[in-house]
Order: sequence, then C-alpha cells, then structure tokens
Amino acid sequence: MNQACTDYPELRLKPREDRRPRAGHLWIYSNEVDTAATPLNKLPAGAIVRLMSAEDRFLGYAGVSPHSLIVARILSRDVAHPPDRSLVVHRLKVALAMRERLYGQGCYRALFADGDGLPGLVVDRFGDIVVLQAGTATMENMKGDIVDAVTKVYSPAGILWRNDSSARKLEGLERYVEVAAGEVPDEVRVVDNALELTAPLRTGQKTGWFYDQRDNRARLARYRPDSVLDVFSYTGAWGLAAAARGARAMLVDSSATALEVAERDAQRLGLEVETAEGQAFDVMKALADEGRSFAAVVVDPPAFIKRRKDQKAGLIAYQRANQLAMRLLERDGLLVSCSCSFHLSQEDHLVAIQRAARHLGRAVQVLELGGQSADHPSHPLIPETRYLKAVFCRIVPE
Repeated sequence: MNQACTDYPELRLKPREDRRPRAGHLWIYSNEVDTAATPLNKLPAGAIVRLMSAEDRFLGYAGVSPHSLIVARILSRDVAHPPDRSLVVHRLKVALAMRERLYGQGCYRALFADGDGLPGLVVDRFGDIVVLQAGTATMENMKGDIVDAVTKVYSPAGILWRNDSSARKLEGLERYVEVAAGEVPDEVRVVDNALELTAPLRTGQKTGWFYDQRDNRARLARYRPDSVLDVFSYTGAWGLAAAARGARAMLVDSSATALEVAERDAQRLGLEVETAEGQAFDVMKALADEGRSFAAVVVDPPAFIKRRKDQKAGLIAYQRANQLAMRLLERDGLLVSCSCSFHLSQEDHLVAIQRAARHLGRAVQVLELGGQSADHPSHPLIPETRYLKAVFCRIVPE
C-alpha cells in the first residue's frame, strides 16, 4: 500500500457495507463501521482516515465526525492523493471551469460541498471577495489549506469565514465570523442576472446572498408580470429584478435591515418599490384584507421543515403561506412557490399548493418546476444535495 495512505488512521467497515461507497456515495453511517476493529471514540473529530472495506480494500480518504450519524465523508478516492491543499486547488479549478461558462462575471457559488467533491465546504465568490463556510470538523481543521487554495485559484482581495451557521452545533464547532485574508467590506455588489445588487456579507443570511435562486429568478422574467409581491424577500432580489423590467413591486420581510438594503438598491437603480416590514403571514393577511392584488406572488420562505419531526407542522405552514399568497393574486395570476426544506418532497410541496387552492375554490396549473441554480450541483446518490424546489403555477378560478 502507498506510504502516504498508511500514514493515516484506519476506519474499517463491516462486511458488505462497502457497496454504497463503491457505488460512489460519499457518506458513511455509524452503523456501517466495524467499531471492534476501529473504535470511533478513539478518532478525533475532523481527522482524515483511510476508509477500508472488511476485505481490506481501500475505498478512499475520508474526514470523520465520530459523534454524528454520518461518521465519515469521502474526500478523495485516489490512494496517492490524500486531502490537502493540492486537492482543494484541484476541486476549485474543476468547479471553476463550469462556473465560468455559465456565470462569467465572477459572482457565483464557486464550490458546493458534496456536489463538488468537498463535503462540508461552501465557497461563494463575489468578484474579488470570497466567502467561505466550513460545516464539518474536517473542513475546520483544513482552514489553512483552504485559504491557501482559494488564494491560489482566485487571487482575491479578501476572504471571509462565515462560520456562524447553527448547523455547526452538530459537529461541536463554535460559531464565528472572521476575516481570513486581505480586507473584506461589510457589503459588496453582486451581479445577479445582469442586475447589480448589494450583498451584506458580514450580517446577511447564510453567506450574504442566495445564488441558488438565480436561475429561478431568470425564469420569472419570461412571464412578464406587471406587478409582483416578493414575500420573505430578504434584500429583494426577486422583486427588484421585476421592478427593473417595469413591474410594480412590493417586498415583504421581517428584517428592517434587509429591506433597508433593498431600498438603497432601488434608489441607486432608479426603481420604485414598496416595502412592508413584518411577519409574512401577518402582512399577507393584512394586504388581502385591504383588497390588494398582484399579477405574481413569489413565496420564498426559510426552511419550515429542518428535521423530519417538523414535517407535519411544516407542511401546514407551507399550505398556509401558499393559501395567503393565492388570496393576493389577480384572477389569472402566477404563483412562484419555493421551498428549501429537503424534508419536503416535490410531491408534498405540490400537495400543499393544491390543498391551498382547493380551500379557496381555485384551480392550479403547474407550468414548470425549478431547482437550485447550476452552480449548486447535486450528487446523484445524495438526495440531500437536491434541496431547493420552485413551482411556477397559474392560479385560476375553477
């Protein structure tokens, strides 16, 4: 065996538990590990291990999370190339080749974790500023290599770690925001479908921007609605894009700070938008009670179903959100209903929309289904990487 391989501790699987990783899956579950041969509690969180089958076959190098259900994630299958700076550089360059063909302006998700072969790492590029998120102990341990690789591939003016996600608790990791290199402003301009908007990097949601909806926002343009209600708007990317095409736009969000960013962008771009701060359900109900209506309503909420046990309550929330949105549609209106909850299936999402329509005596015509943008590639064997759903549907009287 290669000397580089034997330098790493071993994680051995039970007999016949190598079928999924051999098929290309990246995750190893705790019940698949032969803990008698390789006790998990002796492996430090984030360590790189050589993953071995019960028959002593090398399956890859993996990063371990010994106290999680997913105890290991495969990073490399080449025995001669263990995870290091060179591997990160390689993954970034492979990912970059596709992003440059699709989004040449330098604004995109540059690397999407499992979909790009580096589970636990997210890289978002905003021109000469790069924002990173490490979601596993392994990526946390590799921070130095990651920053070096990002510097080599992009030569950015600044690199920011946005490691403040609540998901880090599952890995026992602290939450923080810190500059890794150069200088990083609080806000940057981001090009989204040719519209230049503002991304609040340090205080905004996630990494500051939702690149995953960019292709869906482009889809909305073909319908040319003359009025759009953007619910759960954040900084207003859906609504501002509609306003730039001449539509009357209204943004609804609970964050005054996010709406202030949207208002500044509207003023800078010479656009007129109306904003309403408040809880989306309350604002939509009030607007309906006032008799307001729109040609299109976009409902793009945060995940209502974060865990399986939230499914029942979450499904009710999605139904209610869509029902309120339908009350605000014109007689022949367009509903764009989104969900970023992996635990809400496409089928259940459609059921929620249909139930909402039936309650109001409306009919639903599904026009097209959208997912996350192409800079968020999914892994064919890991459905969890296909999380975003966008349903474009026409709502008409029965």
